[in-house]
Amino acid sequence: MKYALVTGGSRGIGRAICTRLAEMGYYVLINYNSSPAEAENTLKLVKEKGSDGELLQFDVSSQEEVERSISYWQMKNEGKVIQVLVNNAGIRKDALVMWMKNEEWHDVLRTNLDGFFYTTRFLIKDMLISKFGRIINVVSLSGLKGLPGQANYSAAKAGVIGSTKALAQEVAKKNVTVNAVAPGFIKSDMTKDLDEAQLKSMIPMNRFGKPEEVASVVAFLASEEASYITGAVINVNGGLYT
Repeated sequence: MKYALVTGGSRGIGRAICTRLAEMGYYVLINYNSSPAEAENTLKLVKEKGSDGELLQFDVSSQEEVERSISYWQMKNEGKVIQVLVNNAGIRKDALVMWMKNEEWHDVLRTNLDGFFYTTRFLIKDMLISKFGRIINVVSLSGLKGLPGQANYSAAKAGVIGSTKALAQEVAKKNVTVNAVAPGFIKSDMTKDLDEAQLKSMIPMNRFGKPEEVASVVAFLASEEASYITGAVINVNGGLYT
């Protein structure tokens, strides 16, 4: 059995990634923080794909919660290694910098950037020992281009992009790849408050993307076929930014 952990897997892009990995035969560990019913729905979809999985509740921004939850799973599953880590958990708290509150800045960085660090650092050792691993970070158009009202989110995602490129070089010799997928405007809970009718006119494909379109790229990067790709950032944005 192959094991994959998807943070923020209860809905949207995370849910699509969980179900796509299930199709590839992975036992999927579905992380969630505050939506148990949605997480259960994701687990149901994973099982419908003919695979299996379980839920892991922890807040990625808390080092203690990350390490306690994953350690407990490892204790119950001695000898089993999480081979694929998808760092997908993220939050937005948009505001212009002049109006942005300290907590809006720090909360977004803690979840999006610190969360990547805590989870990745805890799992990377086992990947190096077993000489196989796939780390895929879901970043954003905002981290590449920068978007007004998202200085906090742009900073966090740009930080993950930089860390992706650095970590890829640290672990490449051990057959561990580290890549990022940068979605543009994707139909999900993260974008439900945006004016789709107005924004899609900026996109060459004239539409928002689907979570499944992001999940397909993640699945490829998790596969053996992507074994010579590392340190890459793949845009999934309908041509909005290249």
